[in-house]
Amino acid sequence: MQAVPTPAHALEINGDTPTLRLFALLEVIASKDQYFSLQGLADATALPKPTLHRMLQQLESASLLERSGDGQVGAALTRDPRVNGVAFTGSTEVALLIRAAMAEQADPTAPLIAETGGLNAMMVDSTALPEQAVRDVLASSFQSAGQRCSALRCLYLQEDVADHTLDMLYGAMDELVLGDPADLFTDVGPVIDAEAKAAIAEYIAKARAEGRILKEMPAPHSGTFIGPTVIRVSGIEEMTREIFGPVLHVATFKAGEIDRVVQAVNATGYGLTFGLHTRIDDRVQAVVDALRVGNTYVNRNQIGAVVGSQPFGGEGLSGTGPKAGGPDYLARFTRPATPAAGQDDRQCPEAEAAAALRLDRATAHPAEALVLPGPTGESNRLSFVPRAPLLCLGPSAATALQQAEAIRALGGHAVEVPGLDPSALTRLTGFSGALWWGDTDGARARARALAARKGPILPLIGTLPDKAHAMLERHVCIDTTASGGNAQLLAEVSNG
Repeated sequence: MQAVPTPAHALEINGDTPTLRLFALLEVIASKDQYFSLQGLADATALPKPTLHRMLQQLESASLLERSGDGQVGAALTRDPRVNGVAFTGSTEVALLIRAAMAEQADPTAPLIAETGGLNAMMVDSTALPEQAVRDVLASSFQSAGQRCSALRCLYLQEDVADHTLDMLYGAMDELVLGDPADLFTDVGPVIDAEAKAAIAEYIAKARAEGRILKEMPAPHSGTFIGPTVIRVSGIEEMTREIFGPVLHVATFKAGEIDRVVQAVNATGYGLTFGLHTRIDDRVQAVVDALRVGNTYVNRNQIGAVVGSQPFGGEGLSGTGPKAGGPDYLARFTRPATPAAGQDDRQCPEAEAAAALRLDRATAHPAEALVLPGPTGESNRLSFVPRAPLLCLGPSAATALQQAEAIRALGGHAVEVPGLDPSALTRLTGFSGALWWGDTDGARARARALAARKGPILPLIGTLPDKAHAMLERHVCIDTTASGGNAQLLAEVSNG
């Protein structure tokens, strides 16, 4: 095989040769004449015809990426000052580490698009068709061995139908086939590695010792299999972390406790997916309006989002946005010029900023919505909801006003706080990010303060904001063929 040339300006980090070569190859592959570019994606269809050298470089880079799965390369990349942005899918904990690393050594205003995990719930009320609900619970919980960020983790069943629904679920679980995913007859494959298997098995063993196992399937003796398991909980608040495997938790609720269930789901801080099975349209609307979740699925499973129809991504601890496959995703990969910023001696006391945030609360009602395409019998609607206010840090009062006007023009909420001490960003609450168009040292101090916060990742925006900075995206997908029965009569009974 012909040797792959290495550019003279390749980066060496800690003397690690694979890291050096990976940086070199990525720089070559992402050069300005590369056929595959974000502009190409946006404007035209590209037909690649790489040179022999380019094909060899791509082959070698793929080989290096395969061998570098221990995190060393990712850590080096996210610390490098030449990185202009990071798009990450993984755990919330790792996303926070990436944010901290970027604040310390990368461009402090470089965007981080993080799509992280969730404590995803589904609610099944007494009007739901049990066969449909069980079908969708099974797919949402155990398909891909539960190794999807969108997978169902906590099932809420209305008490009136809980026993019957669980009996049906247990019977369906008995029909699942565990085995090689390459086999078309396999329903549940292994978890990703031995470490994951051990952690999940330990969690199940603890629940077994506490007498909370409702159903547990045997797993093959060889390989890294975990048998699909159902565990009893009083509610989602008992779940302090996501169990990334074929483990379903079940809780029950009374007919009048739907609001309590929604509040408990919101209180987790996660907001990725939610499933709802009901035949009452008013209930769908009420639940959707109250939820703080990126993707809600009604009368269907809650996995397998389709690009263009179901833009995917969460909020809060579940991600930063914009949604992958959505209308505002590509804009985050561009970098508008930073407007000129003035300087003045204006100082904003922290107490003044806190008071302004209390007065400027984002509305809970969608500002606008898009109806997206989808198959016959499916409704897909993407709504845009103002985020919590963004802090406009200036540095000058005139610059802060310009920042606020840019956010408001996008439909968002802004609070002007030029001269606010960077340390205040670690203590203030009720905001969703900050804009700073000043010097790099000032940006670094503010990025570090935002990265030191617990909770959701908050951006430091160093350019003109895009729509997804100002607005949350919430998608609702409804299987309109799944209602069954006399929906009008059910609505009258519900309202009676």
